[in-house]
Amino acid sequence: MILLIDIGNTNTVLGLSREGRIVRSWRIETAKNRTEDEYGVILHGLLAQDGIDSSGIQGAVVSSVVPALNKPYKRVCSRITGEEPLFVGPGIRTGMSILLDNPREVGADRIVNAVAAYTQYGGPVLVLDFGTAATFDVVSEEGAYLGGAICPGPAMSIDALARKASQLYRVEVSRADKAIGKNTAECIQAGIYFGYLGQIEGIVRQISRELGTRPRVVATGGMAELFAADNPMIDLVDRELTLKGLQIIYDRNRKA
Repeated sequence: MILLIDIGNTNTVLGLSREGRIVRSWRIETAKNRTEDEYGVILHGLLAQDGIDSSGIQGAVVSSVVPALNKPYKRVCSRITGEEPLFVGPGIRTGMSILLDNPREVGADRIVNAVAAYTQYGGPVLVLDFGTAATFDVVSEEGAYLGGAICPGPAMSIDALARKASQLYRVEVSRADKAIGKNTAECIQAGIYFGYLGQIEGIVRQISRELGTRPRVVATGGMAELFAADNPMIDLVDRELTLKGLQIIYDRNRKA
């Protein structure tokens, strides 16, 4: 088995693959102050509750946008597998050209998503990832990473409203039935929900104009299903897209 780890700003997704297929996944909070021992306890606990023997894990691959956690996870993975994990970053084999001004600037998770989407669905393809930030990543028909767009995620937008506006407060991000709210909570939910539906449509339309064709749109991340339900621009939802991309990249580097 291979241990797959995607360290995001808010949550960390962990998964296990067997013979190239994702067999289990978990989501935990990303906490920068936890030690490697604490993360080791959490990981072993997750494995134990599902009856998984850690001795069967032969390798690990990590995508991280939180540099402070790279060392703790590196040590935890090394203890479990007996070898250092593969970290997605400059110098590893992805099989994808990155056509950016500075390829080192792009987040590892965005490249992982792009690799997975193109491998599974072909191109042109657009990956919409609902995380702390909402990212739009575009891959050409030939399989080159072209770049994309970044905007605050829904939860981040609500947090910003609560911090900056004295009479507003945090509410749950959820589907709004109407755009005309009758109380503060309904008004915030309507603004976030319908605002993001419109934002997604606008960005996808603009990307389509720049490409000269409409790409297939694949959504992933914690809120993918929520916004895909009422948005015809989203063609499909793949909750395990990042884990699949990590497996693909691990295999390409192992073979190399």
